[in-house]
Amino acid sequence: MTKTIAVIGAMDTKGNDYLFVRREIEQRGYRTLVINTGVLGEPTLEVDVTASQVANAGGSSLEKLRKRRDKSIAMNVMTKGIAIIMKKLFEKGQIHAGFSMGGTNGTIIGTAGLRALPIGVPKVMVSTVAAGDTVPYVGFSDVVMFPSVLDVSGLNRVSAQIYANAVGAIIGMVQTGVPKIESKPIITASMFGNTTTLVNKCKSRLEDEGFEMMVFHATGTGGKTMESLIEKGFIRGVLDVTPTELADYLVGGVLNAGPTRLDAAAKKGIPQVIAPGCLDMVNFWGIHTVPDRFKNRQLYEWNSNVTLMRTTPDENNRLGSLLARKLNRASGPVAVFLPLKGISELDSPRGIFWNPEANDALFQAIKDEIHNNIPVYEIDCNINDEEFSNRVSGKLLEFLEDER
Repeated sequence: MTKTIAVIGAMDTKGNDYLFVRREIEQRGYRTLVINTGVLGEPTLEVDVTASQVANAGGSSLEKLRKRRDKSIAMNVMTKGIAIIMKKLFEKGQIHAGFSMGGTNGTIIGTAGLRALPIGVPKVMVSTVAAGDTVPYVGFSDVVMFPSVLDVSGLNRVSAQIYANAVGAIIGMVQTGVPKIESKPIITASMFGNTTTLVNKCKSRLEDEGFEMMVFHATGTGGKTMESLIEKGFIRGVLDVTPTELADYLVGGVLNAGPTRLDAAAKKGIPQVIAPGCLDMVNFWGIHTVPDRFKNRQLYEWNSNVTLMRTTPDENNRLGSLLARKLNRASGPVAVFLPLKGISELDSPRGIFWNPEANDALFQAIKDEIHNNIPVYEIDCNINDEEFSNRVSGKLLEFLEDER
């Protein structure tokens, strides 16, 4: 079967660029399905999905958008519409990959359409902002951002080579088959450098028991992605032993996963085993980026680009309360494990962040506010010790066995 690549863009202003891309794709033996998202004028090449259809899907009409001449409204309508169109096309089996090009506005619309495709479906965005902060465009998806180098505004010897390379990238993805991997129930885990030893031990045991382990680095984006997969129903169990993003959310660090961190599993009723890993630290970039209000705090340069700040007893008290309140909403089985000799590699009896008073405040707040039906286990070891990994992984296996 010949596969079809959806090509998204403003065909009224960048028609020549897209005509080149369409020819490159079709010359390599693939079909294209061209979607026009431009509202200013008529397309300069033949399209398969019109701007009017995209506008209608977004809740308006092309005629209204042109009359209002409000760029912000047009952007919102076309962004909403392209996501709906792409989702429907994929579900009907009419497209197998997505490709787009543009500047800032084109990237917003194009990536909205690409993100509507499931993870694993090839998607490439040739963009003027591919070399900057791509989080607003990529989100939790696997969109490949391809730097355009020049503005997407016509063909020349440089842009033609860039476009051809990008077409080669999307076709290479389409051609790449997925190796057969045994389908296993999936467990997610949160990890940081300071809990790597713990998670690796748990991963080994859980995989030996027939589960697939997906480990997410607790960098803000990692936590959001994990929550998204749980929300979508892909996950059987959760080993959330590094909820450090809560500390950044509460105190003001840079690895903030937002207010909904730890909410998805509670809503879905998925078994959870929780430990307060790395709630002893708040994250900043290089030490020169630490806000002035924190300059006199206990800081540790983890590396040249990451600075850790030790949380205080007051902050830990609030973190414990926040964690307990979130877990109290769970509709499925939950257990909490507290490592009495430290919640990170740095927080151990000989570690630079060792602070029993702060840890006690965290633990006590959890115990005071957690519901009686949620067990709390206090383990006399560090979070990275083998005893702790055995206890938390064993409890999750117990929950999962009960669910069968």
